[in-house]
Amino acid sequence: MDERERLTERFEEHRTHLRAVAYRMLGSVSEADDAVQEAWLRFNRADTGTVESLGAWLTTVVARVCLNVLRSREQRREEPLEAHLPDPIISHEDGSDPEGEALLADSVGLALLVVLDTLTPAERFAFVLHDMFTVPFDEIGPMIERSPAATRQLASRARRRVRGVASVPDADLTRRRRVVEAFQAASRGGDFDALVALLDPDVVFRADRAVGPTPAPIVLHGAHAVAKGASAAAERVRFTQPALINGAVGLVMAPRGRLFLVLVFTITDSKITEIDVIAEPDRLRQLDLAVFDV
Repeated sequence: MDERERLTERFEEHRTHLRAVAYRMLGSVSEADDAVQEAWLRFNRADTGTVESLGAWLTTVVARVCLNVLRSREQRREEPLEAHLPDPIISHEDGSDPEGEALLADSVGLALLVVLDTLTPAERFAFVLHDMFTVPFDEIGPMIERSPAATRQLASRARRRVRGVASVPDADLTRRRRVVEAFQAASRGGDFDALVALLDPDVVFRADRAVGPTPAPIVLHGAHAVAKGASAAAERVRFTQPALINGAVGLVMAPRGRLFLVLVFTITDSKITEIDVIAEPDRLRQLDLAVFDV
């Protein structure tokens, strides 16, 4: 075995772990793969003969690459966002795999990716490395030029954001989550009768103008009309997951881990009485999002 083959073999032993770190940091398969590739290039150029733990060294390298990407994103946040909601099913011409990306997002937790995207780069960095990959704070701190104590505070702040605070008691929250998950399942399956059973006869559905397909807001009244609309949106619902939205149960839609749309539910006596769909970027930025379990 020549030297290059030996280096490749050593790196490949850690590739799956490195990709997992990068994906949770960046929420994008393509960006995660780019970060791992950059780590490979740096590994090739470095003298790692005296490195005691290659896995830890490579994790540090890929984490630093991801931190640079996160900081670059933060600098672009002031750029205006388009109000148009893109179709979550993307073309295969760019070599991407939307089905594989959706499965990977589901395995991590789509809602978690969405909430992570609301954190500052330093908060996300500290939370992902410590809480998800058990990297000690005294190793994380130097990467972001913070003391271990300050890094601990960053992770703690991120943890509070991720977990959120529910606006209703746990028992009621669990019951409402079951209703929303049943709506999600029935929508995905196009089960019209199941949808009608979940909806109050006088349910009101409202969607802002960014949802489309018309430039004006959409308003539907009545269980049958709303169920018909939900069935027609089955393809989009495939990319949703339950989340806490302003402390209440809702659904987030985030193709490629980027938040594009939320459904906010009003539930009375186990029946859905109102559904508000929000896609306008300014409104999305004002929402307080959190996940149920981490």
